Amino acid sequence: MARFQTKYLCQQCGHESSKWLGKCPECEVWDSFTEEVSMKEKAGSPRSIAASFASSASGATSSTPGLPGGASINRSIVSGGSAPTPITQVEDLKTERLSSGVGEFDRVLGGGFVPGALILVGGDPGIGKSTLLTQVAALVANQNPAKPVLYLSGEESAQQIKLRSGRLGSLSDRFLVGVETEIALILHHLERTMPSLAIIDSIQTMQDSSLDSAPGNVSQVRACAAHLARFAKTHGVPIVLIGHVTKDGSIAGPRVLEHIVDAVLSFEGDRHHIYRLLRAVKNRFGSTDELGIFEMHETGLAGVENPSALLLSERVEGGTGSAVTSNLEGSRALLVEVQALCSRSNLAAPRRAVTGMDPNRVNMLLAVLEKRVGLKLAEQDVFVNVAGGVKIAEPSADLAVAMAAASSYREQAVHPTTILIGEVGLAGEVRAVSQTEKRLREASRQGFTRAVISRHSAEKLPKDVGLEVVPIAHIGEAFLKALIAAEK
Repeated sequence: MARFQTKYLCQQCGHESSKWLGKCPECEVWDSFTEEVSMKEKAGSPRSIAASFASSASGATSSTPGLPGGASINRSIVSGGSAPTPITQVEDLKTERLSSGVGEFDRVLGGGFVPGALILVGGDPGIGKSTLLTQVAALVANQNPAKPVLYLSGEESAQQIKLRSGRLGSLSDRFLVGVETEIALILHHLERTMPSLAIIDSIQTMQDSSLDSAPGNVSQVRACAAHLARFAKTHGVPIVLIGHVTKDGSIAGPRVLEHIVDAVLSFEGDRHHIYRLLRAVKNRFGSTDELGIFEMHETGLAGVENPSALLLSERVEGGTGSAVTSNLEGSRALLVEVQALCSRSNLAAPRRAVTGMDPNRVNMLLAVLEKRVGLKLAEQDVFVNVAGGVKIAEPSADLAVAMAAASSYREQAVHPTTILIGEVGLAGEVRAVSQTEKRLREASRQGFTRAVISRHSAEKLPKDVGLEVVPIAHIGEAFLKALIAAEK
């Protein structure tokens, strides 16, 4: 007779507990545990059979309770598996990627869809996930007439999907649409059509009827994703899952899905602005440093071929509190504008507001400016913003942030054709950053004529990089090389 047991699962990371907990010890999220009832494993289950192998020390066969007719397990089955092979003798993986038809999407994927890959795309509601994947579905269907593309939705009707496809100009006879939430029927549709690409919208709406839990639950998400991963690997069909996000912006149940899927893509941006950013959080078939930039139009999302020019197109030349730096995103050097505003504060504790960067890093740079250069910023409200919605994580933007704040405080503009690249230390020294030559050549292509960089970086550069290189060793020198030059 089947026996049931109660357990509690964290809906954020999937951590299991025998009792309810207020705070998850794994991901430290409060009030995330829900009760689930599961069937206790019967004798003869795969796990109990595996245990019988471990407990049996000798003999060719061993009887296992629970198998039909008292059948025994033949231990020779184990010897039939593949033996470990020296890595030098393993055959190279030669697979032809399937292009999505969107260059920026292929860039983030590492060159296109790998056959059998399971990809998770997450983002805020209304950010454009379904729009982008609808465009990709139609482009792939038109490029591969031999096999259709299957789009299965658990959130929208077929009429809604057709309405969006018509608006995007993405109608095709090879673009198949279905509305289903039961995983068994989804697998049936996949086996019957054998598409070149499958899109599931969304994984949180799918359910496995054999589990006694609601759709979107951790156990449901994990089971449905495992079924789809098994199908993808077995039949070589790339499958894209659309995922919801939590309040803090992370994909719902990320740690549960991260170990199952091959790639996790995050779609970022403000839905009230036209720019969208696509990043790879995890990618087994490519780099996680690549960034795809899209522009939202009435006819859908269009890839941006020259993002540096786009991000700097609205820059006010000659204005104070503005500096340009080069941010490295994978193989792409991206020029971004750092803005700062210093205003005398009437509060006992002046405000510090930062968008697009680590606030702690900015606070450190402001302390360096006050201690090493003498700027009285303790009485100033300071606001720092990276224009265009870009997020900077590397320290190469330190010098630009410091000069933007100094420019606003001293009411002296940075020269409009000067780019600043360098990491700033606590002693005020300007340190070298990686791949400086690539950053400078991109700046030269965008019309910049001068570059203020670390002295150590300048020593390693070739003679001709397309612009004048101004080496500095201390942040105090940047005032002479950048701010004063603007007053001439």
